[in-house]
Amino acid sequence: MTVIIAGERSGVGKTTITLALLAGLERRGLRVQSFKVGPDYIDPMFHTAVTQRPCRTLDPVLTSEAYVQDCVARHLADCSYGLIEGVMGLFDGALGDRDWASTAQIAKLLNLPVVLVIDCGKLSRSVAALVHGYRTFDPELTLAGVILNHVSSHRHQELLKQALAPLGVPILGILGRHEPVQIPDRYLGLVPTEELQQFAAIQSQLADLGDRCLDWLQLLPLLKTNPCPVKISPPPKAAKGHVRIAIARDSAFNFYYPENLEALQAAGAELIFWSPLSDPLPDQIHGLVFGGGFPELFAAPLAANQLARSGVLAAIRRGVPTYAECGGLMYLCHALTPFEGESFPMVGAIPNEVQMQKKLSLGYRQIQPTAQAWLVQPGDTLIGHEFHHSQMLIQHSQPLYQVWSVSQPYLESWGEGWGDANLQASYVHLHWGAHPEIAARFVHRCCQWRDSRD
Repeated sequence: MTVIIAGERSGVGKTTITLALLAGLERRGLRVQSFKVGPDYIDPMFHTAVTQRPCRTLDPVLTSEAYVQDCVARHLADCSYGLIEGVMGLFDGALGDRDWASTAQIAKLLNLPVVLVIDCGKLSRSVAALVHGYRTFDPELTLAGVILNHVSSHRHQELLKQALAPLGVPILGILGRHEPVQIPDRYLGLVPTEELQQFAAIQSQLADLGDRCLDWLQLLPLLKTNPCPVKISPPPKAAKGHVRIAIARDSAFNFYYPENLEALQAAGAELIFWSPLSDPLPDQIHGLVFGGGFPELFAAPLAANQLARSGVLAAIRRGVPTYAECGGLMYLCHALTPFEGESFPMVGAIPNEVQMQKKLSLGYRQIQPTAQAWLVQPGDTLIGHEFHHSQMLIQHSQPLYQVWSVSQPYLESWGEGWGDANLQASYVHLHWGAHPEIAARFVHRCCQWRDSRD
């Protein structure tokens, strides 16, 4: 059995407890595979740093229900323990009237029990009503137990235990008000692990937290994996042919689903990782990929690396196939203005400027590719995700996509993204796990460009 860690509400507490569980399993020398519900990039970075295995995203909106089931079965096949971190509150999904894309949907889809993390900071006997409500709201769900967070004192702990005793719900952990490890955060969530030089110390603190506060005697059987009844599809075979694709990956660009990179490799690409912050563009490359991240926080060093900027611009002007998402799109623009207000020169491949704004653009997006699209082609039906504070100053007259909000499909669509014969750049993040044809098209385009240069 594997469990899903769900929050009574969204917040750092659920993630901290999930990481304490993962760190505790690692400290015990146990092989564990983690998963994260929802489109998030940052929390999975922490999972991966702790377990040294890529955390897998479970999002039936970005992929499909069948893909989610296959993903879990495939990646638990060689692990003795598994753990899934939920998204937001247990029943919070993409739409308000049903549980689509919620933690509850994933739990039912995988037939797995839920461990509920409860913020008890302002509760005593009311905790029983809260747990009763969560346990009975959806009879298809199984509540394996609760973890009590933000408990203020021994007396508070006893009141909570007394209130929950008639329900017979196991208490799997109790964390004091000042127990949780402090992980730095900022406007889009936690500070990514690549920026935390002290992460080894944080991981040790997380494992200590788990040892002090969690009931491992009850938790280990819940975390133990069983053979999955879902049929596992065979992994894709690597295609013939060879192209070198440069992947921008550093503190400024680190939002990548591992499945996207694996799909490129399966399609025949050699991935060359490099840093636009400190490196020149690698030689002899046939494609460029720029993922999302935080270029606005590193605008000055990105601008200072003129060798990288000029190399990327020259490559794009030569026709090297290029794909960029969100932060990558920002980097390819003419200039970037962070929150502080000073503008910095970027690559200049896109004749546009980007400014950081207080307004947050967030949500699932259904996209309809236009005639400019060649990677995601007209006729494809895909859903991606946006999560950014920046805004392009000029709307492209021939955008890459027409976009609708999944949660408000009755609203008008809008044009989004920048596309031309060799460049595809957009704010919309796509998960290629259920759409390997996207990677195959990109590699094919790279092969065509390589062969045209011979």
